[in-house]
Amino acid sequence: MANKIKVYGKAQNRTALGIVHAYVVMYPHATLEDLRKAFPDSLAPDSGVKELFLPQAEAEKFNTKMSLYFAKDDEVLELANGDKIALSQVWSKPSFEKIVQQGELYDITVAEFEKTMRGERGGYRLEYLNGYVPPLPELPTKKKLPWWLWLILGLIAIGVIAALFLPRNEKVVTEVVVEEVIVRDTVYVQQIENIESAFNAAQFERGKAELNDDAKLALHDLAKVLNQNPDLRLSITGHTSSEGDAEVNQKLSEERAQAAVDFLVNKEGIDATRLTAAGKGSSEPKDASNPASEVNRRTEFEVL
Repeated sequence: MANKIKVYGKAQNRTALGIVHAYVVMYPHATLEDLRKAFPDSLAPDSGVKELFLPQAEAEKFNTKMSLYFAKDDEVLELANGDKIALSQVWSKPSFEKIVQQGELYDITVAEFEKTMRGERGGYRLEYLNGYVPPLPELPTKKKLPWWLWLILGLIAIGVIAALFLPRNEKVVTEVVVEEVIVRDTVYVQQIENIESAFNAAQFERGKAELNDDAKLALHDLAKVLNQNPDLRLSITGHTSSEGDAEVNQKLSEERAQAAVDFLVNKEGIDATRLTAAGKGSSEPKDASNPASEVNRRTEFEVL
């Protein structure tokens, strides 16, 4: 069978996390029980933990004694049912080779990972292969629908009206156009969300706006999506935590967003008119209950 997703990792344990993330992308309705069946505890008998997967709250409690799980908000696997799951972060070479082989059962392949320098945080990114398009989870019923979905619904309504009043041959043309719009929009929205997650996992050094290698890899993938969708325009917005001076944070968030735009324009050749950069400083925390949380240090990619 042809491979569907390739994982590019920097550090052995982060690559293992990328393999499981790829599985979640391929099976968006997977539960904790499904993860445990797909990647059994026997894959890493030498990990120092009894279970490869734990709910985030349990993993955080475990980590107070010894940090052995990926339990931070930007590391956990968020499932379609809202569960946040932490993976063991201790992987020996034999155990890592086992999870690589296990991933191959689900058409997930792994590129040779790069070792990190001392003190450097690893990361990973996913690449879809052979025309593979990941399935999308069902839309939540209580959340506001995005603009592009309203657009799709409007086009479907037009197609229904046309089917009632136009000759049969015109009806067929209308149905094909609607289907193309649905596929194109849902694919690039999912891709941009995955790239945004990878970019934020790379993280900026505290107080700096220079892009590291992992962030550049994510932006390279973003440039591919932009090139494949020439009408697509993006707003890139930087956010910081509330630590430090508010004016400094505002300037830093603007510089980080601009750094991403400059890389896309100067290194990837994207037309500057398709991109805007903005900074919100610490004014819009993602976790308002803990303004100093890591999740508030983020960059958001929004389709215009």
